[in-house]
Amino acid sequence: MKIVSFEDIQNMNISPVKCYEWVSEMIKAKDSAVLPPKTHMNRPGNVFCNVMPSMIETADGTMGGIKVVTRYPERKPSLDSEILLMNAESGEVLALMDGNWITAMRTGAVAAHSVITFGKSGFKTIGMIGLGNVARGSLLVLASVLTDKKLSVKLLRYKDQAESFMDRFKDFNNLEFEIVDSVRECIQGSDVVISCATYFENDIAEDEWFDEGVLIVPVHTRGFTNCDLFFDKVFADDTGHVDHFGNFSKFRYYAEVSDVVNGKACGRESDKERILAYNIGVSIHDINFAAHIYKELSGNMEAFKNLSDADMKAPTDKFWL
Repeated sequence: MKIVSFEDIQNMNISPVKCYEWVSEMIKAKDSAVLPPKTHMNRPGNVFCNVMPSMIETADGTMGGIKVVTRYPERKPSLDSEILLMNAESGEVLALMDGNWITAMRTGAVAAHSVITFGKSGFKTIGMIGLGNVARGSLLVLASVLTDKKLSVKLLRYKDQAESFMDRFKDFNNLEFEIVDSVRECIQGSDVVISCATYFENDIAEDEWFDEGVLIVPVHTRGFTNCDLFFDKVFADDTGHVDHFGNFSKFRYYAEVSDVVNGKACGRESDKERILAYNIGVSIHDINFAAHIYKELSGNMEAFKNLSDADMKAPTDKFWL
């Protein structure tokens, strides 16, 4: 079993466009995957642990794995994750990978996919709430895929994060930024709102703040449950991860993103529709990213031999106790 570190993955210089391609292929192929609902465990102080298993079909056979992600608010960064990747046909555990880069970039790429799929025609103005790594990943993928589109980005001020966020994207000629001081300013007048804040205790916006035609992408599902009741359409990446939501039965129209992509359900049908896209974050994307990363590393003998090895020295005899 190989140990693949955060640094190992960063050194591969995987492009944001490649990340978009990987999530697009997995969304299209979702029906071939095995995806149980994640196990979510809470602890006091907004601490949580998610355990996320899945199996996917790849060109090299069936791959499986488990992602474990935790949030401890006092830790820097507060979110941390690891991924165990295995060959589901042989049972061989292939790698234990750091999941932080994968989590940020697959989540950002899925958000970008929702924006491109469900944003109204000619969308331009994007409001962003929560300016951490996932928000950076979201805009990095959007700006890299939509190179010919000028985007106006409103950043909700929080400490000095807006200024740091702008500096990260100073070399992108297709982005222009504005810093706003209230949630209302961020939402009103925006064609798309991407919220990457990891925690809101209550909803954060009044119904009348949402313009006709707006797309809301609440990455961590917090803060917008009032939209469930009056938005025209709600989409999610997996029904099993949202059917327990309190307002699920009250959605005016609901479908999975994969069904829209595969022509089995309607997506946006007019520029007047208000749309909510719940990207819950499903592990098929993590396992797909991990499988691609492992394949690329194993195809580079120099890089592969430099990875650390882990040997659990598991028993080899049938009876060992």
